[in-house]
Amino acid sequence: MANSIKPSELVALGLYGNEQDVIDDGIRHILRSHPEYKIEIAVKKYKHEEVSLGKAADIAGISLEDMKELLRTRGVALKGLESMKEIQEDIEQARKAMQ
Repeated sequence: MANSIKPSELVALGLYGNEQDVIDDGIRHILRSHPEYKIEIAVKKYKHEEVSLGKAADIAGISLEDMKELLRTRGVALKGLESMKEIQEDIEQARKAMQ
């Protein structure tokens, strides 16, 4: 990668505040170009119990019902709501979907 541009060079030009901003912008661009990656991330996080069903749907950018169906088609068992935090996240996801 002899011709590659380093994040620090973009920061030095004043185009970004810091290297993490460069990385975050790059990731946003990748996810816009490949929306299917968001679905893969959401499924993995849900499968490994890192996020609730509502949060997984939010990450994937799909409805709660679509997320449930997606998980079913991939053979991922739906988990019961285990805490008040998960219930609140699912309520917030439903509110966002109604807007």
